Amino acid sequence: VLFLQIVHILNMTSAKIVSFLLHPEESLHSLQNRIEFETGISTGNQELLLETGICLDPRKPASQCVIDGVRGWDSYMVYLFDKSRTVYDGPFASRSLSDCVNYIVQDSKIQLPIPQLRKVWAEAVHYVIGLKEDYSRLFQGQRAAMLSLLRYNANLIKMKNNMVSASQQLKAKLEFFRQSIRLDLERYSDQMAYGISSEKMLKAWKEMEEKASQCAQAEDIGYLDEQIMALHTEIVELQKSPYARRQGEVMESLEQRAIDLYKQLKTRPPDHAYSDSTDMVKIIVQTVQSQDRVLKELFGHLSKLLGCKQKIIDLLPEIEVALNNIKEADNSVMQMQGKRQREIWHLLKIACTQSSSRSLLSSSLEGTASAPPAAWLPQSCPGSAPAHPLSSLAVPQEGENFATVIQENVNYLELFGSILQEVRQEQNSLMV
Repeated sequence: VLFLQIVHILNMTSAKIVSFLLHPEESLHSLQNRIEFETGISTGNQELLLETGICLDPRKPASQCVIDGVRGWDSYMVYLFDKSRTVYDGPFASRSLSDCVNYIVQDSKIQLPIPQLRKVWAEAVHYVIGLKEDYSRLFQGQRAAMLSLLRYNANLIKMKNNMVSASQQLKAKLEFFRQSIRLDLERYSDQMAYGISSEKMLKAWKEMEEKASQCAQAEDIGYLDEQIMALHTEIVELQKSPYARRQGEVMESLEQRAIDLYKQLKTRPPDHAYSDSTDMVKIIVQTVQSQDRVLKELFGHLSKLLGCKQKIIDLLPEIEVALNNIKEADNSVMQMQGKRQREIWHLLKIACTQSSSRSLLSSSLEGTASAPPAAWLPQSCPGSAPAHPLSSLAVPQEGENFATVIQENVNYLELFGSILQEVRQEQNSLMV
């Protein structure tokens, strides 16, 4: 018997306990199918919580519902919630009376012998204690729901902080990008008259500026932040509510009064005396009324807890979408920034190439203008006879200088032509 594993499930929708004998190595899904058969709650809508508010792990066996050891195993509960419902309004009927207790409740002034009255009152005390324990179990289920809500809220706050941080980073990057592209457009306009121009690149930069304005929409998370803050305030109010604390003091005092009455009856001698049950019936009625009141308050508070939890569940996908939008906008801004910088460096390369070609051309022209006359025509000595037209053939060195100058000019022209061709190709590729 000690090795048997029995799990007790408290159905919070009906306030009833169902118990199951676990098979060896039974899966949680198998247990949920059995719960569905007993309670009518489908496996997809079942939420099984431990007392700590932790949801059962479907990857682990069903034995996770049972605590280790002997002490307390028969009172340990797993709390069943229906995820398709957020309002638990009852009605929740109190546990049924036994026949003998119902007999004195129907007529509290009936006289019974003391020995028989002891048995009836013992069952009455047991009934009063049972009412208090029923409330205690349901209150523990409400507490498990509160702890589960706080776990969801902690996850919500973590995601919200990540979202706010990503939004602030995107905002800073967008501001930097806007200022940079405005400055680039101004400087580009200033140099268009005497520098390099490209209508296609200018159009692309203006499109980037417009796209950056569209990316700014992703950083607007104010509507989500307001919902999260309102929900956080609501959760704090629920934590501060008196219904979040145990309300069974009246039932505990009635329980003690019933025990005291029974003790007084037990001390009476078992003679032929008779007595009625008026005092005990009053305690029973007051306990039932007190349980009705505290259960109504408990399930009203529980419905608010489950409503907040559902709001968090609905908000989490919206925050995930906002985070993805922020990441996409961030990547888009970084890609535009990289593309614009590559184009700026491309323009700088073209400008440097044109500058170097101009310097080469001017240096070649200067070298040609400063060439010595001897390199072009042979000099004649004063007073001598005019030189023969073919006399230059007699001076090989001067002919060699003239050929060298011509070859250098041809080389410079070829180099200049290739540079101009390269510049035209780069400009065409930039404008295409």
